[in-house]
Amino acid sequence: MHRARSLAVRRRWTVLLVAALAVAAGAGGALSAGGADPDLGRAPLAAGAAAPTPEGADASLVPVSSQPVTPSTAASDPAPVLQVAGPVPASGKGSFGYDDRPGPTLGRAGRVQRYRVAVEHGSGVDVRDFSDQVQAALTGPGSWVDSGELRLRRVPSGESVDFTVYLVTATTAGRMCLAGGVNIRVGGRPYTSCRAPGKVIVNLERWQRSVPHFVRGGVPLSLYRLYVVNHEVGHQLGHGHERCPGRGRPAPVMQQQTLFLDGCTANPWPYLDGKRYRGRAL
Repeated sequence: MHRARSLAVRRRWTVLLVAALAVAAGAGGALSAGGADPDLGRAPLAAGAAAPTPEGADASLVPVSSQPVTPSTAASDPAPVLQVAGPVPASGKGSFGYDDRPGPTLGRAGRVQRYRVAVEHGSGVDVRDFSDQVQAALTGPGSWVDSGELRLRRVPSGESVDFTVYLVTATTAGRMCLAGGVNIRVGGRPYTSCRAPGKVIVNLERWQRSVPHFVRGGVPLSLYRLYVVNHEVGHQLGHGHERCPGRGRPAPVMQQQTLFLDGCTANPWPYLDGKRYRGRAL
């Protein structure tokens, strides 16, 4: 009897030890949130009343406040992905692959704008994966179609479109944006994304790496991606830049969040609680 009880106790401790080692291994495999780009100072960008609009402009970077992680949440919730690890190609082939899948009509009423999705060859990103994330950003809830006056539909290449959403390397983004009248350079390198006539141009470096103040504040990369799509599509729909409406409040989606938050908190949506959310025009 004593030998049986001893074996049972030993088995119980063995099970507990294995479970503890499994938890420790999972925590050790969490993705690092470090590796942010160095802060950028104020750098003037081309400005004007022309229709092409850069996603970023002259501003200082303001960190986003993040809530402290308690031991209980750290053990149960995986850390959010803040940026993709590894190098990001600075240049690609200058040619594009397109998502040839037709998409659903997003929105309940209003005019239909047709768009297609393209990814530069050599970017290392699958066009369908990028296209699915663009569709998620434009679906909402909280996207531009929540106005009830707009619908969006992805169409294959070869069909007539109102605009194309591109994911391109920084070098190509700089060239395409400049051809559309937009200078996206900050600190001497193509940094932001932009909108040129009929083109929503997303910079691969930002898509993969986010921006320093989002990373420092623990803002998930997925939220930045929602933001940059809705911001640039907002320009395509005719919306201009807006200001932070007050410290601690959500930033309007048309605020230049890639470069500054001015005390606001990161927000990827033009509609909050079913209502258009905005700040004063910049």
